[in-house]
Amino acid sequence: MSSQVKAIQINKHGGEEVLELVNVTVPAPEKNEITIRQKAVGLNFIDIYCRTGLYPSPLPHGLGFEASGVVEAVGSDVTDFSIGDRVAYGQSPLGAYAEARNVPAHQVVKLPDQISFDDAAAIMLKGLTVQYLFRQTYKLQKGETILFHAAAGGVGLIACQWAKALGVNLIGTTSSAEKADLAKQHGAWEVIDYTRENVVERVAELTDGKKVPVVYDGVGKDTWETSIDCVQPRGLVVSFGNASGPVNGVNLGVLAAKGSIYVTRPTLGTYVATREAMQAAADDLFKLVLDGSIKVNIGQKFPLEQAAQAQADLAARKTTGATIFTL
Repeated sequence: MSSQVKAIQINKHGGEEVLELVNVTVPAPEKNEITIRQKAVGLNFIDIYCRTGLYPSPLPHGLGFEASGVVEAVGSDVTDFSIGDRVAYGQSPLGAYAEARNVPAHQVVKLPDQISFDDAAAIMLKGLTVQYLFRQTYKLQKGETILFHAAAGGVGLIACQWAKALGVNLIGTTSSAEKADLAKQHGAWEVIDYTRENVVERVAELTDGKKVPVVYDGVGKDTWETSIDCVQPRGLVVSFGNASGPVNGVNLGVLAAKGSIYVTRPTLGTYVATREAMQAAADDLFKLVLDGSIKVNIGQKFPLEQAAQAQADLAARKTTGATIFTL
């Protein structure tokens, strides 16, 4: 049985103006899928990359990878979910900007009753990102000092709290005193306002000249050289996003000259590729939310038809914390 719902689609790559609110048909789920009637949808920088074509997909297509809702139908081979289950996902085929949709069951997790739909949509992709960065890409140890760029963003505020819960000293970078205060309130050990301070010099001061063993960089082009200069010899730069544009033309000789530095460019999908990996990462995240270590910060809420404005605000760095669409 199929149904008609509203969804955001694009027919060409470009600016916010290419986003269109259209009616689409949601078919009955395939044997390995579930149909989710969505309650809230998360907005992420990767959505903008897909819209502009930085991460190209065949057109036309929807946008978004993260949402929460209620199971409305289940495919014939699905045994883990039932109609009426509260669920969420943070990694899916494109198309989360929709009132309802089909999602492969292995990418979905059950949502604890104590976590709201809004909070789930705000933390799934961002929280799972922090989980794989902190617990898998480089397994942080209590007492370590790290550098995390854009500490007041949606991923950053979760990272500040997760680091504090681990006993890790997170040095964050932000673009204003207000954002620096927000990161501090969420558990950052120290915050550097890069519009007024030299990040490399401050990191050296804060670490007694030792620098940090790992830098988490979701900004990209604008922070790449800073990240390289803040990491210890044989340290790791984790480049996990392109908020300022992609990092191009990396000179491997520079990595040698700066002290045999390691670099990785990970993606969430690789780290939660199986149902077991997805569930384990989500369990790790939900535990910290349920025990109060991570408090969800939703800075902005928009209806789906204002997706263009929401993306414009995110790109212009006018947002703090998470942004969600409520349905």
